[in-house]
Amino acid sequence: MWFQTTISLAARKRGCHLVTRDIIDGLPGLADVKVGLLHLFIQHTSASLTINENADPDVRGDLERHLNVMVPENAPYYEHTLEGPDDMPAHIKSVLIGPSLSLPISNGRLALGTWQGIYLTPEKSI
Repeated sequence: MWFQTTISLAARKRGCHLVTRDIIDGLPGLADVKVGLLHLFIQHTSASLTINENADPDVRGDLERHLNVMVPENAPYYEHTLEGPDDMPAHIKSVLIGPSLSLPISNGRLALGTWQGIYLTPEKSI
């Protein structure tokens, strides 16, 4: 059985945001799936999806700070600068993290580990 839907997430500022509950709430039929696979894809060129620590918000802050050091704004070699100093770094971070996830479903629930959650990482305010 295949099922497709669109989940709209609320706008978020730049950073790493735990959105596991938003995703689950957007899938009312999830409880009926005994075994399955959820494929998530974000339709945005400067945002990403990833899985990481769901308990300590310091992890999200540390990840955001590290990404900003790894991919700085205003690098002198960027040519794509018309949309602001955060735009090209946002595209690079999206490439590094990725636009999609595939998650197992087991007995009506996402089969995430105890400390895992889904992050939305908009690299610009969206």
